[in-house]
Amino acid sequence: MSTSKVLKWVSGSLEALLGIPILGATIVIGFLWIPLAIMLALHIVTFVLTKKDGGTTTGSILGIITSCIAWIPFVGMIMHILSAIFLMVDAAKPDHQLKNNIEII
Repeated sequence: MSTSKVLKWVSGSLEALLGIPILGATIVIGFLWIPLAIMLALHIVTFVLTKKDGGTTTGSILGIITSCIAWIPFVGMIMHILSAIFLMVDAAKPDHQLKNNIEII
């Protein structure tokens, strides 16, 4: 399993955690929005490694956008959930399928 795939699972799981309505907001606000900065860095690293591996970067791009706008109530929750779904679907794809993907980004 590639490093980018592991990072997609990790960042997708953390996005899912932050997407839980009360718990995610408590974590983000309780740590003074630092988790959003950490997630931004994680998504950027995941994006770079995924690009290097030739994988699908949609989940990472969505995660970067989410980290930037997640401070908005309810919008952040929805974006965290969407990012988690996209990242985990990308991570679940077999490796041979990643090599044949053509992206328009």
